[in-house]
Amino acid sequence: MDKIAVLIPCYNESQTIEKVVKDWKRELPEAVIYVYDNNSKDGTDEIAREAGAVVRYEYQQGKGNVIRRMFREIDAQCYIMIDGDDTYPAEMGREMVNKVLERNVDMVVGDRLSSTYFEENKRPFHNFGNSLVRGSINRLFRSNIRDIMTGYRAFSYEFVKSFPVLSKGFEIETEMSIHAVDKNMAVENIIIEYRDRPQGSESKLNTYSDGFKVLKTIGRLYKNYKPMQFFGMVSLLLFIIAACMFVPVLITYFEIGLVPNFPTLIVSGFMALAALQSLFSGMILSTIAERERQEFEFRLQLVRRMKKDELC
Repeated sequence: MDKIAVLIPCYNESQTIEKVVKDWKRELPEAVIYVYDNNSKDGTDEIAREAGAVVRYEYQQGKGNVIRRMFREIDAQCYIMIDGDDTYPAEMGREMVNKVLERNVDMVVGDRLSSTYFEENKRPFHNFGNSLVRGSINRLFRSNIRDIMTGYRAFSYEFVKSFPVLSKGFEIETEMSIHAVDKNMAVENIIIEYRDRPQGSESKLNTYSDGFKVLKTIGRLYKNYKPMQFFGMVSLLLFIIAACMFVPVLITYFEIGLVPNFPTLIVSGFMALAALQSLFSGMILSTIAERERQEFEFRLQLVRRMKKDELC
């Protein structure tokens, strides 16, 4: 087991990868630097290898697929995940590692949004999207993660080996954040300086398509992790619609003693039944989700035992 593993997922980062690898070798000389190449066509892998990194490959395209491969293959007491575009400072790595190894923090989040991100980033829709995602998750899950989409994080062995990677692309950071909050893992934020990509280096993130995937992921995970709240809101909405349709029919009945709008009455009845069905679905799924959290704690004990065995 490595003590510290620096994980760098890469796709066509030949312009910056050498500097990133050398910066991390300088800041954390005891760490093993892993570069996982994701079908780069510009020689990123060879440059990283010459700079001193251990180069491996993931042929399924997408950042989520790369991180899944990394987490499966590498065993370490502490993991640092960093992008290969030289937008994050390696100088904060030591502090992040210390939080994991000395304070038993499960995930340390490199917070760009509280420092220079909005000044350095030249894509206004990215700024808006980051703020929207952060606000949505912190409100829905009652958390205080200051930067949901950051690619600069540190993890404990327990987090990495118990985290089920389901996303294939850039929504992976959102999935990590929600998983940590839902499973009551120790999370801390560290404010970092952010610098925009150097000229000639292009972001692989599509503002609109990837942004939609992130929002879709938030909705999916909210439904899975907080089913009572999700289906409770659906039930309330259906009940309000049913009431809005039923009340005028009821008023007309009291006024003239007749029900002239039977179709409206029937539809309102079906809407009320759907509201009840949604409510009971939320209650059942909430019980299942609670059971899953209990089972996760038992699995986490097994992961910790595996870690102790490997250290011994």
